[in-house]
Amino acid sequence: MRFKYFIVFTIVVIGHLIAGIYFNHYSPWWIALAILVFLGITVLACIKIQWNFFITSVNRVPLTIQQFSAGIKPVALTFDDGPHECTEAILDILKQEQVPATFFVIGKNIEGKESVLQRIASEGHLVGNHSFSHSVHFDWQSTRRMKADMQQCNDAIAAVTGVTPTIFRPPYGVTNPNLARAIQDLNLVSVGWNVRSMDTVAKDADALLQKILKQTKANSTILLHDRCPITVQILPQLIQTLKERGFTFSFPVRMEAGA
Repeated sequence: MRFKYFIVFTIVVIGHLIAGIYFNHYSPWWIALAILVFLGITVLACIKIQWNFFITSVNRVPLTIQQFSAGIKPVALTFDDGPHECTEAILDILKQEQVPATFFVIGKNIEGKESVLQRIASEGHLVGNHSFSHSVHFDWQSTRRMKADMQQCNDAIAAVTGVTPTIFRPPYGVTNPNLARAIQDLNLVSVGWNVRSMDTVAKDADALLQKILKQTKANSTILLHDRCPITVQILPQLIQTLKERGFTFSFPVRMEAGA
C-alpha cells in the first residue's frame, strides 16, 4: 500500500513539473531528479524490510498490553539458512537452556539432513520457509516463479515434519512487488527482524556478542544463522546474558492456541 501511494505521489510530482516546464519554464532536469529520487527510494525500500514498503512484515515480537504492563520483555532468536552441519550444535544449546527459536529453512538444504529438520520440529521450535533455492537471482523472478520456489520449500518441509509453514523470511531480506504478491497468494506471513547480527561476516566473537546485546530491546527479533560456527560459539553466553537482563524467549509471530 505504501508503494502504491508512493507511485501516485511521484506521478503527481512529475505532472506538476511537466506543467511547470510548459507554463513556468522549469528546467527539464527537475524531472530527471524526481525520477532518480523515485528509483533511489525504491531500491532502499527493497533492501529495508523494516520499512514495510511493499508488504507488511512482522519485524518485532508481538507484545501485548498485559505483557508490557507486567514488565515482560520477550525476544525471538531466529536462525536462517539451515539445516546445516552446525544446526545440531545450536539445537543442543537451545535444549540445554530450554529456549525456543525459529528456523527459516532453505528447501534445497533439507536433503540428507531430514533428521535435523525433524529434530527442530520435534523439540518445539518453529519452522519457517526461506525459499527453496535461496538463489541470488530469486528477487529478479516473476511472481509465478517465486511462488513455485516457495511452494517447493513448503512441500519439502511438510514432507519431513508433517506441518506446512505459515511464515516466510525473504532471502537476503529483500522485498519487491512481485514477492509481495507471491507471499499473499500463498497466504504466508512475512517475517523480518530489527536486530541484524551480521554473524555471517563477523570475525571477533566477543565483538559480535556485544553488538547483539547492545541492540537487543524488549520485543526484539534477532537475525542469526545456524550455518555460522561463530554463532554456535557465542550462543550460550548470549542466552545467559539475556536471561540475566530479564528477557524471555518467544517466537517472532503470535502463535494461535494449539498451533
